[in-house]
Amino acid sequence: MKVLLLKDPKDKDSGPDPYMKLSHPECYGGLVFTSPRALEAIKLCLKENSKNEAWSKSLKQRWNTKPAYVVGKATASLVEEIGLIPQGEKSGNAEKLAEYICSREKPNSSALLFPCGALKREVLPTVLREKGIPLESLTVYQTTQHADLQGSLSSYFSQQGFPASIVFFSPSGVKFCLQHIQKLSGDLINHIKFAAIGPTTAEAMEAAGIPVSCTAESPTPQDLAAGIQKALHLQNCCLAK
Repeated sequence: MKVLLLKDPKDKDSGPDPYMKLSHPECYGGLVFTSPRALEAIKLCLKENSKNEAWSKSLKQRWNTKPAYVVGKATASLVEEIGLIPQGEKSGNAEKLAEYICSREKPNSSALLFPCGALKREVLPTVLREKGIPLESLTVYQTTQHADLQGSLSSYFSQQGFPASIVFFSPSGVKFCLQHIQKLSGDLINHIKFAAIGPTTAEAMEAAGIPVSCTAESPTPQDLAAGIQKALHLQNCCLAK
C-alpha cells in the first residue's frame, strides 16, 4: 500500500535579500516565521562572509533580546541554526501562533518583522492587526510550479501504481498538483484517501473539492503517519463489511 507525498525538497530560490531589514533590530519588536523557506532565504543571505561576521558579532545577540515566533518544529529548528531562540513552536498553525503572539505582545508596540512568501495567507496579519499589534511583512521567496511536476507525477503513477493515499503539504501543492492527479487517476480518484499536513492545507483541499480523509494533529511526520494509518484502517474496515 503506497502513500504519495506531494512535498518538494527545499529549494534555493530565496527571493530578495532580507539582510537589510535584519541589520536593524532596533526598529522592530521581534521576528515572526511561519515557513522553513523564509529561514532558508535568510540563511542564504547570511552566507556572505561580511554579513555572517556582522550577524555573529552583534546582530544575533541583539535579535536574541527580542522574541522569534515560529510555527512548527521544522521552522524552529532552522531558527536555532541561525542562532536565535524560537518561541511558539507548539502552536502548529498560523491561527494558533497569532493567538500566542497576541497573548505576549502589547498593542501599538514596535512592529514585528515577518519574512514570508508571496503567497502567504492573511490570517496571522489580520488577527494581529485587529489586536493593534503592528506587523511588517517582507516577501523573501516566491512559490512556483516545479518545471517537471507533470512528468514526475506521470512517472510515479506508471512505475509505482495507484497510491492508497496522497498527502498535500501546502495550498500551493493543491493548486499545482490537483489537475494532474485528476487526469492520472480518472474514476479511481474516489478511492484515494487524501491527507493534509495542517488545517490551512485542508481548507485549500476542501475549497478545491477534495474530500479530506485526515489532517495531522500537528505538522510532524509522526502525527501525519498516525492520521494516514487511521484513515486507511477505517477504509479497510468498511471494505471488509
